[in-house]
Amino acid sequence: MFAWYRDLTERERNTFWGCFAGWAVDAMDAQLFSFVLPVLIVAWGMKTAQAGYLATATLLSAAIGGWACGYLADRFGRARIMQFTILWFCAFTFLAGFAQDFQQLMVLRIMQGLGFGGEWAAGAVLMGEIIRAEHRGKAVGTVQSGFGVGWSAAAILAGLVLAHLPQEYGWRVLLMIGVLPGVLVLYLRRKIEEPEIFVKTRAHVEKTGTRPGLGAIFQPETLRITILSSLLAFGVIGVGGAIVNWLPTFMKTVRELSPSTSGYYVFVVTGGSFFGFLASAYLSDRLGRRRTFQLFLLCSWLITIAYMFLPLSGWPLVVLGAPFGFFTIGNYAALGPFFTELFPSAIRASGQSFAYNFGKAAGAVAVSTIGILAQYITLAEAIGLVALLGYSIAFVATLMLPETRGIQLTPGYEPLAPRPDSGVSSPPAEAAVVRARR
Repeated sequence: MFAWYRDLTERERNTFWGCFAGWAVDAMDAQLFSFVLPVLIVAWGMKTAQAGYLATATLLSAAIGGWACGYLADRFGRARIMQFTILWFCAFTFLAGFAQDFQQLMVLRIMQGLGFGGEWAAGAVLMGEIIRAEHRGKAVGTVQSGFGVGWSAAAILAGLVLAHLPQEYGWRVLLMIGVLPGVLVLYLRRKIEEPEIFVKTRAHVEKTGTRPGLGAIFQPETLRITILSSLLAFGVIGVGGAIVNWLPTFMKTVRELSPSTSGYYVFVVTGGSFFGFLASAYLSDRLGRRRTFQLFLLCSWLITIAYMFLPLSGWPLVVLGAPFGFFTIGNYAALGPFFTELFPSAIRASGQSFAYNFGKAAGAVAVSTIGILAQYITLAEAIGLVALLGYSIAFVATLMLPETRGIQLTPGYEPLAPRPDSGVSSPPAEAAVVRARR
């Protein structure tokens, strides 16, 4: 299953590990805050609404940062912007440890979110352009399993620090420690070079003076791809993330899991997501991008319904967390290679990051929607309804998007036409040259 890794060149491996480490650090630092939040609610007397504002503000700032960094990566370079984002993210995570009140923490979380969104934007397109077509899905998807590693590291670190230090300053130490892995990431990334495709495309842009603008992804020739990929991201990231956000509450208030059992549950879901990343990455090259998404979307909905309505309790529910994490979170892995192949090289980072971060921002709306619906129907019914709607939208998007597995990326402005076996006819606009120079 991992024979493809031995086939990678040194350049491809350097990029692989640089991105893997960066995404693991991002996930760790972001997840650390989830352990800090309950402490702050007690220490600062924060209301639950304020805690929600912090989470929503971070998601929205990550979406803005991702789109902005995608545009900057198209203009100044994927590797350069990726280095900048990890420095930015770690710096504001460290500074958050000095926050004295809710307002200061809100500002620092917003600034942190800008870097978090940008890290994925630059790293995913860098990986997609450097890794060869036959290994792109496996490599880019496997790198995203770094999120699972980061989540697990955050849980272990939080358990050690908060258990052995007084809570009044233990949370500060926990956030400040998050900057240390960033130093390792910078070291690993020192050998990463810009993709040849980007270098040639930028040379063409500078020679002709036809630099794409921020709104180039909304030109008629790429608008359809931008909309459909954003809807796919909404179903995969937005709805999946919203369900993950509400699931601990559901397990505690409805299923009445004990605090100790809930801790085991987190590890089971995280472990399932790690193997889901690997499976999704492998299958996207084996079955194709669209079929992999369709399989995981269907299974995600079924496993969510099982969680909500089957008469299970205790350890059976905890064990069921493994397939839940496998499908609902592991589905993320195929987004990177698919989005890289859908957008033309001159606006690839802009389009890819907009679609991905649209899904994250829409996830904030999905979280609120579940909460509102739960005032009129049961929480299980609210989660099941949002899951059905979101996964159905994403499934329809896969039917309308072209299959891109195995396609060779080339410099220039031309969006990809569907493969002959995709079953999708391409409208004339998709075969035209992108009017990025407008």
